[in-house]
Amino acid sequence: MKQKQTATVLSQREIAAGIYDMWIGTSLAAEAGPGQFLCVYTKDKSALLPRPISICEAGKEALRIVYRAAGAGTREFSGYKEGDSIEIMGILGNGFPFAEGMGKRAFLIGGGIGIPPLLELAKRLKGEKQVILGYRDSQLFLKEDLEEYGAVYIASEDGSAGTKGNVMDAIAGNGLEGDVIFACGPIPMLRAVKAYAAEHHIKAYISLEERMACGVGACLGCIAKTTEVDTHSHVHNARVCTDGPVFEAGDVEI
Repeated sequence: MKQKQTATVLSQREIAAGIYDMWIGTSLAAEAGPGQFLCVYTKDKSALLPRPISICEAGKEALRIVYRAAGAGTREFSGYKEGDSIEIMGILGNGFPFAEGMGKRAFLIGGGIGIPPLLELAKRLKGEKQVILGYRDSQLFLKEDLEEYGAVYIASEDGSAGTKGNVMDAIAGNGLEGDVIFACGPIPMLRAVKAYAAEHHIKAYISLEERMACGVGACLGCIAKTTEVDTHSHVHNARVCTDGPVFEAGDVEI
């Protein structure tokens, strides 16, 4: 059950250029699943809308978020210190159906700031895990964390680490095969994942990154086009914040 709460920053550090790793003490942690997210509110009252940030890890009484400081709100968050209060709402969204990967060879595919949600998934998913991560360069944030739970393969745009190119190049270059895909990242990457899954006749679950306003499905500001009619709006739409952010790839048009 979602609720708004004043939580506490337990720790924060910069783990790559502009990428911040924060642990938050909150009673909401026990409810969190892989692929779900929080809305985080700024202290600037002129900024009315919260920032949606995916959950990287969940403990019994603490959540970990890893995010990029890209705008005014996230830059504010990057300045928070241990002991600071932080306004959050959660737990939000439908996450990865990780039971679908139990006992199978699973691809966990992440690109850029889409990598953090894969960590909690990797922890909970049983079976063979092949983790394919795409970066811009050699700043391989969360690589070592993910190596604890599966074989990790790297792609970098500039060729400074792993396979030069994207995550699909890393899959081909390493001769990898899988039975199910879980992916989060930019839309071009997700389009390639969807095409690969269709070609190989395997299921793919993709987490869409969308700008959100309310985070609870009321404003219809984060719509994804679907193949089926949405029961809420009665058109070919789904709300990423509540119906997603995770969808079966064949159910959405991207």
